Amino acid sequence: MMGSVSIQFLGSGDAFGSGGRMQPCILVRSAASVFLLDCGTSCLISMRKYAADPNEVQVIILSHLHGDHFGGVPFFIIDAQLVSKRKKPLSIVGPPGAKERISEAMEVLFPGSSKIEQSFALEVLELAPGQAVEFSDLKMKIEAEQGVHPCGSLPLILRLQVGDKVIAYSGDTEWTEGLVKAARGADLFISEAYFYDKNVKNHLNYRTLLEKEKELDAKRTVVTHMSPEMLGRLDSLVYEYSDDGKVFEL
Repeated sequence: MMGSVSIQFLGSGDAFGSGGRMQPCILVRSAASVFLLDCGTSCLISMRKYAADPNEVQVIILSHLHGDHFGGVPFFIIDAQLVSKRKKPLSIVGPPGAKERISEAMEVLFPGSSKIEQSFALEVLELAPGQAVEFSDLKMKIEAEQGVHPCGSLPLILRLQVGDKVIAYSGDTEWTEGLVKAARGADLFISEAYFYDKNVKNHLNYRTLLEKEKELDAKRTVVTHMSPEMLGRLDSLVYEYSDDGKVFEL
């Protein structure tokens, strides 16, 4: 048996800070790897709050290119250069267009920052739906399916092999068969549940997850990215739910 995997929600909220929660940012640790799933604008604030060292992060994996899911990347890179004094390489994996969008965001927020030569190796890998990328030294493989969530690029539903564990992550999407491909047999399925039973285009609701539970066939489900309506119904949920700082062990 390989070692356990720890999943900590550094940010479990939506784009608008509902419930006082930070934007999406999930820290995953295994014996061989430390990585982030999404990197919302509040990511560094969350990392400081929960004593997570940015220099330990080897890979940042982005589900899609909305600000609450990737807006923390410019801050992370600049902090790595000026504050955290990073020396180890950093890889960023995101959907097609990620490299250009990150560069543009850096220039909007901190003009000239995208042209500074970093003191550490930085690579941005673009992953299209149906493709996979493997980090053999980290014992990690990332597979992508296509979500339904307009964001100026192709949104990804992610399936990650981390050691001998599988983590699936919906990102933001309405119901699509790509969720079934990503979640089937997963040790943990992390899914947005923006509303309880209200159908909102481009997003999932809790009722749909319950109705599709057998198709998804995940061993364990945690809901996240919840609206005020969902946050008001936490006591009635069957599934586990995220909160800032909350840790799940596999």
